[in-house]
Amino acid sequence: MTTYPYAGFWRRFVAYAIDTFIIFVVFLILTIVAGIAYFTGAVSGDGQILIDELNHPERLGPIGMLILSSYTFLFIAYFTYFQGLNGRTPGKKLLVLQVVHTDGRPISFGTAFLRSVGYLVSSLMFTIPLGYIWAAFDKKKQAWHDKIAGTVVIIREPPGNSDGISIPDSSQSSQEVAPFSGISDGAEQTETNRPGIPSGEDAAGMDNQKIP
Repeated sequence: MTTYPYAGFWRRFVAYAIDTFIIFVVFLILTIVAGIAYFTGAVSGDGQILIDELNHPERLGPIGMLILSSYTFLFIAYFTYFQGLNGRTPGKKLLVLQVVHTDGRPISFGTAFLRSVGYLVSSLMFTIPLGYIWAAFDKKKQAWHDKIAGTVVIIREPPGNSDGISIPDSSQSSQEVAPFSGISDGAEQTETNRPGIPSGEDAAGMDNQKIP
């Protein structure tokens, strides 16, 4: 059994910042590509429709909602995939962190999805991150999304700290069971050489008659 300590607030914060930066860059690239495709289509088609949209900002509301929904979808998909894969996003790998169940078991994609949706609760829909700050004061360093999914974040390098979670070490047996053919051959050999039992030649008498 190896004891891994719970990850503190600041270490988790840095890992989360790295992940959100990656998400932002990917989303920005996708937005630019979509924007170029939209404006190219509008200009090549009826440019007057695009001008009318820009002159009426209230019509851009649905576009803003579409952008926010797309970002939220990418956010949840990113954390669900990487955490469901092995409990480690790119940011967590750099900070040597891993998400596991409270009993030390690896999390599934279902748990990863629940935890990713829980991020929205912890951030109060990207407004006030009260759920994240909770991890700084919790005994097991759990944020609200950890409470929802039943998970903890551990430091994968054990520094010998007793305040953490114990996980069994995976090991394989170094001894292999001998095949049955070898056992039976050994048994026959033992049976043949057992003291007190005469061999084929010794079992014959002086006149080459077998002893009954």
